Amino acid sequence: MAVQQRIYDVDAFWRFVCQPENHDGYFELIDGEITRMAPPGWEHGSLAGEIYHYFRLFDPERTLGSPSVDAGFYSADDRSTVLSPDVAFTRIERAPVRSFKKWAPVMPDIAVEVMSPGNTLAEMRRKAAIYLQHGTQLVWIIIPVQQSAEVHRLGADGDIEREVIGPDGSLSGEDALPGFSLNLALLFT
Repeated sequence: MAVQQRIYDVDAFWRFVCQPENHDGYFELIDGEITRMAPPGWEHGSLAGEIYHYFRLFDPERTLGSPSVDAGFYSADDRSTVLSPDVAFTRIERAPVRSFKKWAPVMPDIAVEVMSPGNTLAEMRRKAAIYLQHGTQLVWIIIPVQQSAEVHRLGADGDIEREVIGPDGSLSGEDALPGFSLNLALLFT
């Protein structure tokens, strides 16, 4: 649901969310339009926490990169969109320093979106496309009701490839996080 009619950029959006009346809100900015999101439910939050946990277990010293939860990201090429993946992993050479206060001026290498009951797959796929068009290598859409995931990546031809991973499959970090693997069964048991 759109909150404001005017077109925002990253800086105006930052001022908007920092206003006291918006302090407890969840917002994203897509093509200059602010969208209010409902706070995540228990299952959603638990799944996001588990995925973050597995990122941390894989790289406990953060030598490869930095995982995050609900952080905002934008591309320097598009200051009219700020997305907040449920979980993200950003390689060390691209990640802002930990004390950085605002949104990361780079899209994460891996963006994870957990589908909530109020989301449609079309909405989730649209966000996956935005991530990929602005530098994200992998997008994992976790679909709790099916205990599955969709993996989105750009193909060699620049088209978006989509792969469905079933409940017995696993997610791979591919080139974004080499060696990382997460069995979906671990998330849904």
